[in-house]
Order: sequence, then structure tokens, then C-alpha cells
Amino acid sequence: MEKEQVTGKIDKLKGKVKQGIGRATDDPALQGEGALDEAKGTIKQTYGNMKDAIKQTDKKAGSDVNDK
Repeated sequence: MEKEQVTGKIDKLKGKVKQGIGRATDDPALQGEGALDEAKGTIKQTYGNMKDAIKQTDKKAGSDVNDK
């Protein structure tokens, strides 16, 4: 698992919490900040997934990116 996958999940969770608090307190700025954090988390997680897939494909092909 890549570190971006983990930090992406954390950012997504943080964003959802901020959005929930923003809705509960009627704070549109906090809701927007939460949406931005959630989107950032999704991007990080997708990037981590791509890195992981590339490493797995490389390993199956017989060479390992980490050995270079």
C-alpha cells in the first residue's frame, strides 16, 4: 500500500467531517473547505492506486521498479 492511499483516505474522512460540521453549524465556508479536502483525498488516493498498480505490473513482468 502506498502512503498516498493512506493520506488520501485520511483527507477524505477529514473532508466529510468538516462538511458535516459545516452543515450542522450552517457554515458554508467550512462545508466548502470540507469538499475541497475530500476532493484532494480522492486525488491522492487515486495517485497511490496508480503507483501500486504500476509496481504490481512491473513485478509480474519480472523487473522491479524498487530495485532500480
